[in-house]
Amino acid sequence: MSVLELLTQGDGVSRSVAALLLAMSIASWVVILWKTWLLRGGTRDVLRSIAAFWQSATLADAEERLRAFDRAALVAPAVGALRHAATDANAGTLDATVGDRNQRLTRALRGALHGALRRLQSGQILLATVGATAPFVGLLGTVWGIYGALSGIAGQAGGFTIDKVAGPVGEALVMTAFGLAVAIPAVLAYNVFGRVIGRIEAELEGFAHDLLGSFGTPPQPAAPPPARPMPVSA
Repeated sequence: MSVLELLTQGDGVSRSVAALLLAMSIASWVVILWKTWLLRGGTRDVLRSIAAFWQSATLADAEERLRAFDRAALVAPAVGALRHAATDANAGTLDATVGDRNQRLTRALRGALHGALRRLQSGQILLATVGATAPFVGLLGTVWGIYGALSGIAGQAGGFTIDKVAGPVGEALVMTAFGLAVAIPAVLAYNVFGRVIGRIEAELEGFAHDLLGSFGTPPQPAAPPPARPMPVSA
C-alpha cells in the first residue's frame, strides 16, 4: 500500500497519521535544502571572509571585499556593528550615552553575533523534532492499522489464517517504514548541520573577540593608592 492509498482508502486515523508524516517530510526537506544552500561554503567562507577583513586597509574596503567571500552574510554583520559603534549612529540614545566605548562596542558585536547565530540555528529544532517523533507517529499508524485489520478478520467466517492476516498486517507495517523514511534524513541532516554550525560559531565568536580587543579602548591602569604617612615617633 502506498502513501497515496493510505490517504485515500484508510480510515480517519490512518489518513491523519499519513498526512502528518507527509507534512513532516515536506517540512524537513524544505529546511534541509535551505540550510544546505545557507551553509554551502561551510567554515571555509567564514575563514576567507575573516582573512579578507584583516587584509583590508579600511572598514569600507573590508565591507567591499566581504561581498565576494561572505555569501551567507555571517561575518558582515559584525563589521557593520563595528562601523555602527565607531560612528555613534545612535547619538542621543541610551545606547550611545550609557557605558564607555568598550561597552557600546560589546553590545553592538553581541547583537550582530546573536543575529548570525539565530540564522544558523533556524530549522534545527524542526529537524530534531521530526527525527525524534516521526518513528513513533509511524508506529502509531501501524498499531492502529493492525488493530483495524485484526478486528476486520475477527468478523469473518473461517477463523484466522496466514493469508488473511499477512496482507492487512503487511499493509499496516508500511506506516512504520514511512515514519523511518521521514526520520532518518532529518536526523542525519541535524547532526551534519550541527557540526558545521558549531565550527562556524567558534570562528565568529573568536572574530568578535578580536574586533573588541583591536578596536576597543585599552583599559587604563588603575591609579596607585595614596601613600600612607609614616608614623611619627614620640
